[in-house]
Amino acid sequence: MCTVSAPSPVEIDQPESDEVTLLARPWVTIVWNDPVNLMSYVTYVFQTYFGYPRKKAEKLMMEVHKDGKSVVSTGSREEMERDVQAMHEYGLWATMQKADA
Repeated sequence: MCTVSAPSPVEIDQPESDEVTLLARPWVTIVWNDPVNLMSYVTYVFQTYFGYPRKKAEKLMMEVHKDGKSVVSTGSREEMERDVQAMHEYGLWATMQKADA
């Protein structure tokens, strides 16, 4: 006679809630102020590449000018890598990092 027992419960490692938050946080592209590009050109780049309306592009440009930097886009790491590369191609100084919590 064959006896079948109930399966033993298996514990699955669940990530800590902080780990889940870190994984879910998006990345950001930051454009930094530089002494080379005109404010009108930076506005043009934001409108042309990101498709931002003039008012939003000017607001971001003023953040770059006054604060020294501005977060200009948010998304996945791959998207932000693409945006940073595009900003470099336009001659702007840009970096990416994980978004602040």
